[in-house]
Amino acid sequence: MARDSTARNATSEAALKRYRAKRDFAITSEPASGGNASTGALSFVIQKHWASSLHYDFRLELDGTMKSWAVPKGPSFDPAVKRMAIEVEDHPISYSSFEGTIPAKQYGAGKVIVWDAGSWHPVSDPRKAFRAGNLKFTLTGQKLHGRWVLVRIKGKSEKQTPWLLIKEKDEFVRSSADYSVVDELPDSVKPAGSAPRVAAKSKRAKPLGDWPAGTVKARLPAKLSPQLATLVDKPPPAADGWIFEIKFDGYRLLTRIDQKEIRLYTRNGNDWTSKLLPVQAAIAKLKLPPGWYDGEIVVPNDQGVPDFGALQQALESETPEGLILYLFDLPFLDGHDLRKTRLDARRALLQSLLTDAKGTTRSEQIRFSGAFDGDPESVKVSACRLGLEGIIAKRGDSNYVSRRSPDWIKLKCGQRQEFVIVGYTDPQGSRSGFGALLLAVHDEKGALRYAGKVGSGFDRRRLLGLTSQLEKLTIKQCPLARTPKVDGKPHWVTPKLIAEVSFAQWTAQGQLRHAVFRGLRADKPAAAIVREKSIDMKGTAPASRLKVTHPERVIDTQTGTTKLDLVRYYGLVGDLMIDHLKGRPVALLRAPDGVAGQQFFQKHAGTEKLPGVRKLDTRLDPEHPPMLEVTNKAGLLSAAQWNVVEFHTLNTSNRSVARADRMIFDLDPGAGIAWPQVQEAAELMHAFLKQLGLPGFLKTSGGKGLHVVVPLLRRHDRDTVKGFAQTVVQHLAKALPQRFVAKSGPKNRIGKIYIDYLRNGPGASTVSAWSARARSGLGISVPVNWQELASLRGGDHWTVASVHTRLDRGNDPWKDYADSACSLTAAMKLLDYKA
Repeated sequence: MARDSTARNATSEAALKRYRAKRDFAITSEPASGGNASTGALSFVIQKHWASSLHYDFRLELDGTMKSWAVPKGPSFDPAVKRMAIEVEDHPISYSSFEGTIPAKQYGAGKVIVWDAGSWHPVSDPRKAFRAGNLKFTLTGQKLHGRWVLVRIKGKSEKQTPWLLIKEKDEFVRSSADYSVVDELPDSVKPAGSAPRVAAKSKRAKPLGDWPAGTVKARLPAKLSPQLATLVDKPPPAADGWIFEIKFDGYRLLTRIDQKEIRLYTRNGNDWTSKLLPVQAAIAKLKLPPGWYDGEIVVPNDQGVPDFGALQQALESETPEGLILYLFDLPFLDGHDLRKTRLDARRALLQSLLTDAKGTTRSEQIRFSGAFDGDPESVKVSACRLGLEGIIAKRGDSNYVSRRSPDWIKLKCGQRQEFVIVGYTDPQGSRSGFGALLLAVHDEKGALRYAGKVGSGFDRRRLLGLTSQLEKLTIKQCPLARTPKVDGKPHWVTPKLIAEVSFAQWTAQGQLRHAVFRGLRADKPAAAIVREKSIDMKGTAPASRLKVTHPERVIDTQTGTTKLDLVRYYGLVGDLMIDHLKGRPVALLRAPDGVAGQQFFQKHAGTEKLPGVRKLDTRLDPEHPPMLEVTNKAGLLSAAQWNVVEFHTLNTSNRSVARADRMIFDLDPGAGIAWPQVQEAAELMHAFLKQLGLPGFLKTSGGKGLHVVVPLLRRHDRDTVKGFAQTVVQHLAKALPQRFVAKSGPKNRIGKIYIDYLRNGPGASTVSAWSARARSGLGISVPVNWQELASLRGGDHWTVASVHTRLDRGNDPWKDYADSACSLTAAMKLLDYKA
């Protein structure tokens, strides 16, 4: 055994010579060697690598190293899609956990993340299969699962050898037309990464049609904290966009279904499965898909109204009866995370699981929480007349968040909340047990403050049962921050029990009037009990929330993108885009009827209804109306709600509109020009700018062409910059007349590329980086570096739908933009240009 281990070590050391020879470990943070071989299943890793071009490094552990292939397009779950995989040098096992940025001028320079990781299981002897060029195996990863094969497509040679990575047919197969794992799941799987741990398609997937927008594949988390509602003083002013449900008088209950295991948890994560076996059995009969199901457990009284006291009695029984679980939300379902989808979409999925084709409830014990119709005030009045505790209103377009949120609000028919029991008084007359419970809440510093007492709402059984509990908790010291004056002799207890109490009002001294005991609560910790205060309904609409009118309107029929999709896109890229908008005048291109309809610019519109958009004090000239500036992300969203599709910026800053701070060349291909010619033109433009001593930064236009941008010091007026840009274009057109033309117009551009220098004129604008384009496909303008130019497929390489594949890079390709700003004086001399 020792000799075998020594031989393996020697083999792995020899295999790593090529790896070490390519790297300077005094510069790069990549591991030089190391890593322990797996004692059980062999490991695999896929690292997403932004080198000269984006690719995926696929690595399989074997004989003490990681056999490695570079897969340019990444894996696919579609067996019909055969991915090229170029065999590269073996890597050390320790490389499997490497994330970071390989420094410039080092081999493989660029960012690396662990895109997927897990174990692999060869079908046959992996060494023989590798040598034969037909390696079959099963992957158990966080994103990739099932059977795969690597097939060598030509004989082994000393050079890099091409293979094909192919998904074999099994239950995890997904059509490439429906699903792209690299696009849907772009992030790292390491704990520090932003993506959830992800599983492949469940074997028990229920055919529920298309998953709603915002859904991502994800493993079922072991724990989930529920979303909580905010108490408000009055109903919403209108019903539009709100869903109204019963405020159930019961216990919040979260159900976790994982294959055959069904567990029931309180809002604080306490496992109540053993207490609720009848409910567990009823859920099992429904054979629901795996997921987290959010709801409330109740026991109705004779009138069918949820009764908290009856629920308490049922839970205290060894064989609880009458329990009904109302489900109202579905954060996770069947291998999918639905928290970023709309509430109304989640509820529709949930209702389809709990009802049959006719809409009839499948189980009398497990029910869907229906919604009320009507205006908010009448809904609340009706609920109170029915004897309900109140209503819950939820925004239909809201996401699911594990905290108290203004997207869910509660309106109570009367004053009611939980209190900590801190003591009791002696009974009077013929009463048994105790006279009244002494109550408290925590203040903002966590100290207990006296809140009064409750002496009604108890029957004899409850009095005796509670007395037995209280006597076991008796203490000598008062647990309150300040000992109150109490009628009768107080007996203090450890502040552990929680009482649910209804009451008429709070006195000026902070004590209850006309309090009635409703029951004990065991689903919340005593430390969490504070005085619950309603907030003004206006406070439930944070500045970041935007009401989108006609969210379902399709703005691009080619992709099916809706107005809400575009608003969400600008929410996604907002922080990146503001870097290019802030401090700069903008022109807004609106398309109220979608990209196929009428479009028009608005440069001087009123901004009273557009939060985050302001009028500028400076003007382009004395007679020119004030321009606009988008100052923050909220401005992007409010403009998108106003049907703005494109955001254009001028070549000046707010501080000095008379002087240009950039020069732009728009490479616009004419009829008959193929994309490679556009790429060549950009390279020629870049080379010529270098000859002039000028920096050039590249971005896609989102349309047919490319933009080359020169950052400038504010030393030249706009007319001078425009004139010099024209001179540069005329020089190129004269030197390379077969490629370039300096005159606009379709007839002049046939078979040539027009370099638009007019973008530099006073008042002219260019589409901003990260802006969508108002044309079919909704391409977007994206900053890129020159090394990426060869890999671009067009000026619309990225779109609104595929932007998530680029968010990792963000504005990084232009990180040196501000520091590169220069004067045009020297370049003007070289071209003999006189302003």
